Amino acid sequence: MADGNLAEARPNEPAVAKASALPPEEIDRLTDGIVAALKTVFDPEIPADIYELGLIYRVEIADDRKVTIDMTLTAPGCPVAGEMPGWVENAVSSVPGVSEVHVNMVFDPPWDQSRMSDEARVALDMW
Repeated sequence: MADGNLAEARPNEPAVAKASALPPEEIDRLTDGIVAALKTVFDPEIPADIYELGLIYRVEIADDRKVTIDMTLTAPGCPVAGEMPGWVENAVSSVPGVSEVHVNMVFDPPWDQSRMSDEARVALDMW
């Protein structure tokens, strides 16, 4: 998942690309805002947000503040598969300083429960 431009993520956190032209404190501010926005998006069938479920695989913030997100679903046949990328795009677009958002739906690697945070495990009573 990590290459020369990506910070290595923990299992339930996405890799976040480093943008060289933006100051580190601006990257931190944008990253915090993006994560907060992602935590407002829920799979309607699961009482946990998509970030804590580990559905966000990669967040890249370009020098021009365009954000690219790679995300997946808990299952390829998810009933909201067509709608969820739009929800993510709308949420992240509301972060001050973000100029544009593009969401890629990916299924490799396949999502599994090991990507969930402890917070999601508590919400789903999956210990």
